[in-house]
Amino acid sequence: MKTPKGLLELYSVRGNVPEEFLRVSCDCRVCLKSVESPVLCAAGTVDKQTVEITNCFSVPHNESEDEVAVDMEFAKNMFELHKKVMLNEQIVGWYATGHDITEHSVLIHEYYSRETPDPVHLTVDTMLCDGRMSIKAYVSASMGIPGKTMGIIFTPLNLKYEYKDAERTGVELIQRSRNHPKRTVNMTAELQQVSVAASNIQEMLTQVLQYIEDVLAGKTVADNQVGRFLIDLVNKVPKIAPEDFEAMINGNVNDLLMVTYLSNLTRAQLGLHEKLVTL
Repeated sequence: MKTPKGLLELYSVRGNVPEEFLRVSCDCRVCLKSVESPVLCAAGTVDKQTVEITNCFSVPHNESEDEVAVDMEFAKNMFELHKKVMLNEQIVGWYATGHDITEHSVLIHEYYSRETPDPVHLTVDTMLCDGRMSIKAYVSASMGIPGKTMGIIFTPLNLKYEYKDAERTGVELIQRSRNHPKRTVNMTAELQQVSVAASNIQEMLTQVLQYIEDVLAGKTVADNQVGRFLIDLVNKVPKIAPEDFEAMINGNVNDLLMVTYLSNLTRAQLGLHEKLVTL
């Protein structure tokens, strides 16, 4: 595998990092700033230009000023178990919680270089030094005089986040807890979710229309990239008559109401059956 130019990462991986970080911090009873947690990262696909990271798991280790010890047997067993579920994934690198690369990163990276060619190293800033959980990606390259003492240098990579619709819904739900005093949030009903989604779409359409009107009036300078994006967006909208579109929406809403009614009816029947059994 040649040195990758881009890196794709899913939200599921990004969410596992702080969870493992907090768990390791509590178990080891150490200061949060001193925790470094190397983790194997498994990828679904690897091609000449892109590495896609879709899963990860933590590996126990101990660090001192002079050396770092990683539980290799644990890492091997975990990956074998992981392969039973994800047959197409392979080891593509490792990550560590921290703001920057440390001296121990070279030693750990050397081990993963034996597991996979050109391993990717991710650093995850769980202390939010920049005000956000920034993630950086690197690959190593040899440096020095041939035949003499050689070293390695970490080269940064382009990083891109990819996520599924279900993951985006979960993340948006978690983000709503930021404004709650107890940092908690309750699940909303399905119809309420549809209403919130429709309101968000209406708000975004209002912003787009306002931008277009400002460009036509000369108040805002036109952006070619935004224009191309809007053209692609309009072309993707199916051409449906208003009557047919309204009938389709009403049909979907009726189906949703029917499912809700049947689920409530089933719940009531189960509750009644439980009470009759306990009599």
